Amino acid sequence: MRSLRRYAFALGPLTAAALWGGMYVVSKWGFSVIPPVTLGFLRVALGGTALAVVLRAGNAPSSTATDGGVGVAREDWPRFVALGGWVTLTIATQFLGTDLTNASQGSLLTVLTPVFTVGLGAAVLGERVTRTKTVGVGLAGVGTVVVLAGQYDLDAVAAGNAVGVALLLVASLAWAGFTVYGAPLVRRYSALTAATYATLASVPMLGVLSAVELAALGYGPGDVPLDSPTLLAVAYLGLASTAAAWYLWYTGLAYVSAGTVAVFFFAQPVVGAALGAAFLDERLGPGFAAGGALMALGVWVVSRERADGADA
Repeated sequence: MRSLRRYAFALGPLTAAALWGGMYVVSKWGFSVIPPVTLGFLRVALGGTALAVVLRAGNAPSSTATDGGVGVAREDWPRFVALGGWVTLTIATQFLGTDLTNASQGSLLTVLTPVFTVGLGAAVLGERVTRTKTVGVGLAGVGTVVVLAGQYDLDAVAAGNAVGVALLLVASLAWAGFTVYGAPLVRRYSALTAATYATLASVPMLGVLSAVELAALGYGPGDVPLDSPTLLAVAYLGLASTAAAWYLWYTGLAYVSAGTVAVFFFAQPVVGAALGAAFLDERLGPGFAAGGALMALGVWVVSRERADGADA
């Protein structure tokens, strides 16, 4: 029982990565009917609303003079707005980059997110990059690449859109920023509070970018379809891969370092490959089992570290 409690923190980030595993299939389809930034705006608007409803239901508003009336200290509001900026940068560059690149590029560049998070965690939060963490991240990264090599033609990585690749690199770094800079707020308040206000702060930012995008593309009122498939796609992106996944991702930060949580991101493309095989009749390469095992081993190695970054 003690061992199970020790690894309980992993359930949140791991589930988040699983939810993100299906995000690329849904978003790539969504781009065929809704422009990328506008789809991102709809995603955070719905996700932020859902998070706010849950937060409101679970916490009665405070009326003290020091917390602005919602349980958050006034001096921390700029930090939540800054987190909203990281969210905006992540969504805009991720969706635009995904729209411009192929599946192999998008999946491989995702692997860089944990690397950026470990480095930023060391630079900003002073987290130790221990030997255990380095070995675990390396194993998980190699395992993920093995899985992707069996699913995609990696020769196509160099054949895609350079702008799209650059945007996905920025998206990986931005998500690392959202993870690292959100950690102190998660630990001061809660994962739900941090995820809610960061998401809500991003809504007007992405709303402005969406308006610019629609105007540039010549979209008028009513040009964005609202049929059942589109609404279901937006619902998945907003409720599952935003509201639920971002909250679950932040739950891990309440207990362990940003670098430890980051390693669970490697599960995203592996889960995506499995879902593609299950629902899209995509083939799994011969290295899927071996690569998945390596990824799981790397995640387990990193999870053995205590929250302070010391080897267990």
